[in-house]
Amino acid sequence: MNLDFTAEQLRWRDLARDFAREEVAPQAARLDREQRFPYDIVAKMADLGLMGLTVPKEYGGSGGDFVGYCLALEEVSRADTSVGITMEAHISLGCAPFVAYGTEEQKEHYLGEVIQGGRRLWAFGLTEEEAGTDAGGTRTTARLENGHWIVNGSKKWITNSGTDITGGVTIIARTGEREDGRPELTAIIVPQDTPGYTRGPGYEKTGWRASDQRPLYFEDCRVPEENTLGERGRGFRQFLATLDGGRVAVGALSVGLAQACLDEALRRAKERRQFGRAIGEFQAIQFKLADMAMEIELARNMVLKAAWLKDMGRPFSREASMAKVFASETAKRAADQAVQIWGGEGFMETNAVARYWRQVKINEIGEGTSEINRQIIARSLLSEGASP
Repeated sequence: MNLDFTAEQLRWRDLARDFAREEVAPQAARLDREQRFPYDIVAKMADLGLMGLTVPKEYGGSGGDFVGYCLALEEVSRADTSVGITMEAHISLGCAPFVAYGTEEQKEHYLGEVIQGGRRLWAFGLTEEEAGTDAGGTRTTARLENGHWIVNGSKKWITNSGTDITGGVTIIARTGEREDGRPELTAIIVPQDTPGYTRGPGYEKTGWRASDQRPLYFEDCRVPEENTLGERGRGFRQFLATLDGGRVAVGALSVGLAQACLDEALRRAKERRQFGRAIGEFQAIQFKLADMAMEIELARNMVLKAAWLKDMGRPFSREASMAKVFASETAKRAADQAVQIWGGEGFMETNAVARYWRQVKINEIGEGTSEINRQIIARSLLSEGASP
C-alpha cells in the first residue's frame, strides 16, 4: 500500500490550494452575500486547466486522474463550496458523460466547445418533481419524429444550467417502455440555444448561494437524433455510473468544507481567551478539535480510496457511497462544532463559520441522499458480502 501522491497529483493539489487562497477565499463572503456567480474565478480556473482536469488532452482537457481532481476540488471547496460545486458539477456531471459515452464527433464538438472554445460550462439534467433518488419516476419525455427527438417536460435544481457561459445540458428522458413495464431512459444532449428549451430563475438558497441552480423547461424542444449520448435506453445505467463518480467528488467537496471548519475552530481556540488562558487549553475544546481532525482524516482517506479505485478501473460504487455519506456527515458535525467553539460570534452572518453551517446541509442531499446511499451500501453487503 503506497499512500504517497504522484508529482502530478501534488501539482494539481498545490495549484488549486494557492489559487483558492489567493483568488477564491478573499471573495467568498461577498459572493455569498450578493448571490453572485463567480465568472472571473471560473475563467481563471479554466485558464489554469482546473475546469477540464479529468478530460483527456486530445479533447482540450488537462488529462489528470481522479485522485488529482479530488485533491484539487478539496482545496477549492475549502475556500468556497459555491465555487467547488460549480467545478464538480461541470467536470463530474457535465463533461464526464461525454468522455465515457460520447461518440468521437460528440467529444470533439462538445468537449472542444466547452474546454477549448470558450471556457464554457455544461450541465446534467436528472432531477424532476417526481424523480431524483427515484430516476424511474422521470416524466420528461422524448419521442423520435423525422430524425429528431421532440422533448417535453421539466427538470429542477440543475447546477450550471443558466449562466451566461453555459453551453447546454445533457438530460435523462423517457423514450419508451421496456417489456417489463419499466421506463426506457435515454441521455439526450440539448444545446443552450435550442428552440423550446428555456430556463427558470435561479433559486433562493440557504447555501451554495454563489452557484447556479434553476429549473429547466422543454416544450416541443427539437434536437437531432445524433444528439443521443450513448445507446438509446441505456440512460439509467449511464446516470448511475455518472453519479458514482459525482458522489466521490462531493465527498471531496465535503472534506474541503470540513477542513475549513477545523481551520476556523483552531484559530478561535488559539486566540479566544477565557479565565486567563486560551480556550484551546481547556480539555472540552481539545476533544472537539481532536474529534474533528480524526473524522476529517478518515473522510479524506475514504474519498481518496474511492478515487483510486476509479482510476484503477475497479468497482467503486460501494466505496463511493461510503465516502459520500461519511464525508458529508463529517462536514456537518465539523460545522456544528466550529460554531460551538466560536460561541456567539459563530452565530453572526459576518463570521465564516456561520456561512459554512448554512452551506453544509446540502452535501447530505445532492448526488444521492444519505438514505439512498446507505441503501446502496447495505444492498452491496447483502449481495456480495462484507469482504473487500
